[in-house]
Amino acid sequence: MNTHNPDDFRYRFRRAETHTPMRSERMPLSPRTLSSNSLFQGEHEIGIEHHGALYRLKITRQGKLILNK
Repeated sequence: MNTHNPDDFRYRFRRAETHTPMRSERMPLSPRTLSSNSLFQGEHEIGIEHHGALYRLKITRQGKLILNK
């Protein structure tokens, strides 16, 4: 039984290694990175709207991040 999913990340990664993709097919090497300072701008909590739902991203007293719906 063939259980691979062509949309699965691991499959796309392996497939990309087997041939040289054209420039338009290349996937970014790493995700876009933002600093927490630029996101929070001195605050300890921000809201993130995602598909109509509001999520709260908070910096804890220990300096860690926690995401709540």
